[in-house]
Amino acid sequence: MAGQVGGFDTHEVFNQPAPLADYDLFSADAALSEGVVREGAGWAIDRLRALGSRCSDPAIIELGRLANANPPALRTFDRFGHRRDEVEFHPAWHALLELLFDHGVHSSPWAEPRPGAHVARAARFMMMAQVECGTLCPVTMTYGSVPALRRDAAIAATWLPPIHSRRYDRRFLPVGEKTGAMIGMGLTEKQGGSDVRANTTRAEPIGAGGREYRLVGHKWFLSAPMCDAFLVTAQAPDGMTCFFMPRFTPDGASNAIRLQRLKDKLGNRSNASSEVEFAGAWALRLGEEGRGLPTILEMGTYTRLDCALGTTGIMRQAVSQAVHHTAHRSAFQKRLIDQPLMRSVLADLALEVEAAIALCLRMARAFDTETDQGEIALRRLLTPAAKYWICKRGPTLAAEAMETLGGGGYVEESILPRIYREMPVNSIWEGSGNVMCLDVLRSLARAPESGETLMAELIPARGGNVHLDAAIAALETALTGPATRDEATARRLTERLVLTLQGALLVRHAPASVADAFCATRLGEHRAGAFGALPPGLDLATIIARADPRAET
Repeated sequence: MAGQVGGFDTHEVFNQPAPLADYDLFSADAALSEGVVREGAGWAIDRLRALGSRCSDPAIIELGRLANANPPALRTFDRFGHRRDEVEFHPAWHALLELLFDHGVHSSPWAEPRPGAHVARAARFMMMAQVECGTLCPVTMTYGSVPALRRDAAIAATWLPPIHSRRYDRRFLPVGEKTGAMIGMGLTEKQGGSDVRANTTRAEPIGAGGREYRLVGHKWFLSAPMCDAFLVTAQAPDGMTCFFMPRFTPDGASNAIRLQRLKDKLGNRSNASSEVEFAGAWALRLGEEGRGLPTILEMGTYTRLDCALGTTGIMRQAVSQAVHHTAHRSAFQKRLIDQPLMRSVLADLALEVEAAIALCLRMARAFDTETDQGEIALRRLLTPAAKYWICKRGPTLAAEAMETLGGGGYVEESILPRIYREMPVNSIWEGSGNVMCLDVLRSLARAPESGETLMAELIPARGGNVHLDAAIAALETALTGPATRDEATARRLTERLVLTLQGALLVRHAPASVADAFCATRLGEHRAGAFGALPPGLDLATIIARADPRAET
């Protein structure tokens, strides 16, 4: 209510947008809704629309705020001095996980396999990222763990049914007493970081020739420590090995997993990341001794996919906030969205997000097969490439979107500060940028068919844009030359690979106004360092309209 002083209002609020809420994130996103159908998940539209509407419910948005405003707390001991090693979360955390489980974001492609299952899940993941990202961490690891767990019949028989369950169970109990389960992971150690081979945690067999071990050592990051079990790496007698480590031992006792402290992080604050000591913790060997890296990297392929999906989702929310604000805010007697330079910024941001969505959904389709060797090789190549480039673009995009809101986007009441703080984690987690680019080189060297499959994906777009044609020709030359063996230029090759594929996907599937603008500004002579430096003559109205959160397709 406005105050009154001398007959004048002192605080009348006007020229401010209403909060962005109560819209369908799926139907209002042309790139997402069109891509889901194109990539084979049209059967999921009704359920995706339901989740899209749920994600913009003010009550759900508030859960995301509360979960981050009230970070988890470590409870190492009870009041009598007994070890607890538990983490307490705000109720908002549990409510969001219930929503994620209800929509199967943690395991639906495995529990209900069908063509397009990974694509549908990717769409769910991107929408949930627009609400809150910390809860996606245990969901991602649970999703990624399933292929590795399925390789062990005994573990799979016990653990896959609760993992496949749509019921989130927050209780700290042995898995046999629960209705749902989550899986975490612990690889990083202080001395090694991304160099997992440098890990020093030791695994000693219990008895001769068995699968049971005792682990002694530490992990600098154990993600989501209230998960029911973890995939961890340790040095066994025959080398680096992957282990399955539950929170409870077979006799029902709490496992010797000693939580030391929770990390005080830049972002992702709703989620608990911990330092941990293994004081003779019981674990089962997963796979052969000495073959731990291939086992854990199988999980990493899926979690890296989610890094790209998560960043794409929060980029989409950042752009939605920018478009919504500028459509309802005026300056200099004109709506911001109608001012030429602002339109250039908004359109450029929208291009970035549309290209990321197209790439992520195409990449998710490559996960929908277990038999097509070309698609398997393609996902092995695209996953690190997409994680590298999309996650690198995220912080810059978030900063630009925040700037469109001015001071109102910089204060904590806005979602933009949380989005901005959230952006770096997906570049760092599951391998930094250099690790991803080196992995692209390894993929090209070890699976030459991945480059061939990539070119087959690009060739149908030839003739649709002159800038793209030139980029395809240059990439084809690069893929057969020394660039695929030159570590010093791996970032340059990875960037070129991603941008060319994004351009091809947009030329084939997006409106010409979107595709031509993307190719001109990412592949052509109009490349610029900052968002908003678009050349004249582009159809900005169509580009912005496709990013308008209040527009339904």
